[in-house]
Amino acid sequence: MMTNPSVGVTEHQLADYTPPMHTGLDIAYADSALLIVNKPSGLLSVPGRGERFQDSLASRVMLEYPQALIVHRLDMQTSGLLVMALGPQAHRDLSALFQTRQVHKCYVAQVAGLMLADHGEVALPLITDWPHRPRQKVDWTEGKPALTRWQVASRDALHDTTRVELEPVTGRSHQLRVHMMSIGHAIVGDPLYASDTVRARADRLLLHAAELKFQHPQTGEWVHVVSPIPF
Repeated sequence: MMTNPSVGVTEHQLADYTPPMHTGLDIAYADSALLIVNKPSGLLSVPGRGERFQDSLASRVMLEYPQALIVHRLDMQTSGLLVMALGPQAHRDLSALFQTRQVHKCYVAQVAGLMLADHGEVALPLITDWPHRPRQKVDWTEGKPALTRWQVASRDALHDTTRVELEPVTGRSHQLRVHMMSIGHAIVGDPLYASDTVRARADRLLLHAAELKFQHPQTGEWVHVVSPIPF
């Protein structure tokens, strides 16, 4: 049975927020217009409400790069590559790339069960499950279109899990997590969408933003960054 969070909470309020120690930024790419930083699992992308939720990747970056602006976000428990713009013009340019789906994104997840096919797509419309927010749900009437492409990287019969590469063609909140759960393969360690058994198999959400590729908005050169999988 799924565990429903309390009404009106946000994801970082589901458990005590204890962000990983700040031991320095893990910068995967940097130039005069942008940064690509590896976010650790357990750290908010941006500050939340209240003093205890101020520590975030964005606030840590701004200690060294005061002009940095967030372009997109990762869930608190998702690790991996996150883009920040250095200045307003770069922010406008990069935001446009994300909004027009000109950024190739690849995530890697460890999911429960052995996936039978080698690749496929999940096209299920999503909407916020307001009585149980921040959970999202499939809704064929009012949900917004959402498409995820997936490809099996490896299968682990001993532990009954599959490592899968995920491409979110759209960028809905919790899209990858809900889509994988909806086809019977919840992401291991997911506190919102996995069963108690699957959630307890890892001490974090086993989802990592592993690859970004896009044309630099100022130079036109291709930027391609890959981040090692930490699980």
